[in-house]
Amino acid sequence: MTPLPTTPATTTAPLLAVDDLVVEHRTSGRPPVRAVAGASLRVGPGEVVGLVGESGCGKSTLARAVCGLGPVSAGSITFEGEPVTPLGLRRRRHTGVQMVFQDPYTSLNPRRRVGDQIADGLRTARDTTTSPADLLERVGLPREFAGRHPHEFSGGQRQRVAIARALAARPRLLIGDEPISALDASAQAQVARLMRDLAVESGAGLLFISHDLSVVRLIADRVAVMYLGRIVEVGRTEEVWAEPRHPYTKALLAAIPHPDGMGVLPAELPGDVPDPAAPPAGCRFHPRCPLVMDRCREEDPAFGPVACWLHEPK
Repeated sequence: MTPLPTTPATTTAPLLAVDDLVVEHRTSGRPPVRAVAGASLRVGPGEVVGLVGESGCGKSTLARAVCGLGPVSAGSITFEGEPVTPLGLRRRRHTGVQMVFQDPYTSLNPRRRVGDQIADGLRTARDTTTSPADLLERVGLPREFAGRHPHEFSGGQRQRVAIARALAARPRLLIGDEPISALDASAQAQVARLMRDLAVESGAGLLFISHDLSVVRLIADRVAVMYLGRIVEVGRTEEVWAEPRHPYTKALLAAIPHPDGMGVLPAELPGDVPDPAAPPAGCRFHPRCPLVMDRCREEDPAFGPVACWLHEPK
């Protein structure tokens, strides 16, 4: 599959700005778990940013915090220059941020027709000219499907319905939280491309979260690599693939299978992700890094766009 042409780098103010974000989960009698431990990220209008990393690195927790669905312990999140605050009992303020969740089988109300669920978003956006059938057609489904219930759809079709529902609110930022991981292989690339096309077409930003780096390469303008709650590398997609700089990024790319007929197995990253409740001192990746130095065990390389002592700014 050939990567899509990337959109030009944005020169305007960021649509989404995440600065030194910390999200902790607390359980009585146990030490706090820092699922996100000082992450910073930017998404511009009309830009597609892929957020990648191993399971458990904090990607979904960051996404939920951006949507106001989780508490923030420190740092800041701003959307269009305004702070994002966790949801309470009052009506949500930032309807311009919409999320497509991982599981299409639980993200839709099984008791309501999909057309009625899409209509909720249209009412939120005060859109009286667009119908639910229009949005279903836009995501590649027949207009008459608006009268059906979620159980009448396949997984890929349900995720398209979920995308239509998110688009109904006219978001300026669309977040895909592992939106293709529950789909079969034939539908994954189609749904990912659809999300990119619809976001770019409307001028919205897209934060696409996935552990499938091959799909991210197809659709993302920039890639942010996350490890144990931190962003360790950020760059233009083609540059990261051509010349990854952080050892963790190199390990992720080396683990991608290549269907070249040579029978060579992808490289396996040794070791396991450390416990986020007791992260290692210094660089969080150093227990698994093949290029570890003494400095890595003692000092945390908290700088970007590559958080690694091998690339310390001069």
